[in-house]
Amino acid sequence: MSEQMTGGPLTGKVALVAGATRGAGRAIAVELARCGAYVYATGRSSRVAGRSEIDRPEAIEDTGDLMTAAGGTGQALRVDHLEPAQVAGLVAKIKAERGRLDILVNDIFGGDRYAQFDKKLWEHDLPGGLRMLRMGIDTHLITAHHALPLMLSGTQALVVEMTDGTFEYNKKFRAGVGFYYDLVKAAVERITLGLTAELAGTGVTAVAVTPGWLRSEAMLEIFGVTEANWRDGLTAEPHFVISESPYFVGRGVAALAGDQNFARYSGQSLTSYGLAVTYGFTDVDGSRPDCWRYLTEVQDAGLPATEAGYR
Repeated sequence: MSEQMTGGPLTGKVALVAGATRGAGRAIAVELARCGAYVYATGRSSRVAGRSEIDRPEAIEDTGDLMTAAGGTGQALRVDHLEPAQVAGLVAKIKAERGRLDILVNDIFGGDRYAQFDKKLWEHDLPGGLRMLRMGIDTHLITAHHALPLMLSGTQALVVEMTDGTFEYNKKFRAGVGFYYDLVKAAVERITLGLTAELAGTGVTAVAVTPGWLRSEAMLEIFGVTEANWRDGLTAEPHFVISESPYFVGRGVAALAGDQNFARYSGQSLTSYGLAVTYGFTDVDGSRPDCWRYLTEVQDAGLPATEAGYR
C-alpha cells in the first residue's frame, strides 16, 4: 500500500486488526486506515496461499485493496493466529518497522462452519467443537500474549476484543447457537475482564465490542441478497430488519480509538449502536440499528418484526 497519510484523527497511530479477511474485521481495518492509522490487517485466506478451512472467496489482500481505496496506509498479511511463531514474527515486524502498537483488535474466529446449532453438547461433533474453541479463544490469547509487551512500551494503547453479544445478553446460555459457540463468545468477556485486571495501572485499556446482526458476506449469501438490496431478505426473515453493515461497527471502533479518553470504558462491553450514539455516526444507510435492545424487547419476546424505534 502507498505511504500517503490521510491526516485523520488516528494519524501516527499503528493498529493490528487480527482476523481482517472479511466481515467486521475487514470493515474495522478499513475504517482505522481511513482515519489515518497505519494498519496491519491479518488473515489466513490469501490470493497467494489459497483459502483457509473456512473455504470462502474473500482474501486478506482484498482488505488491503479496500484500505488503499479508503485513502489509508498499511499492510495486508497472511498470518495464522493459532501459530505462536507466526504471531511473534508479526509483532517483531511491527516493532522493527513502526516501533509501536497503539491499537489491537482481536477479531479472529471463523469457527461458524463447525457450529451445530441444533445439537446438544453430547450430540455435537467433538473435533469441530474443540476446533471452535481454539479458533475463538486460543487465537485471542496467543495474539495478546505477543502484542501486549509492545503496546505496554508506549504511553497509551487500546485492546478491542470482538465478540457476539453484550455481557448482559450473554449472561444466559444462548441455546439457539449451540454449546461451543456460546462458550467461545462468553469467554471473550472473561478475557476482557482478565486483561483489565492485569493491565491496571498501565496505559493499556481493554474493552469488548459487539456488532449487532451483521450483514457479513456469508450472511448476505444465506439470504440470497447483496448489501444493495439486503431488505429483500426480510421476506424470509422479517427480523433481519435490525441487521447492520460491517461498517457500522468499523466506524465505532475507529471512533473509540480516536477518543483521547477511551480508558473510561476499561473492562466494559460496548455495542456498535452505543458507540454510534456516543460519537455521533451512523451506518452506511444513515440509520442507527439498536440490535441488542431489539433482540430482547422484540425478537426474543416473540413480537412481530418492526424497525420503529429501533433504527
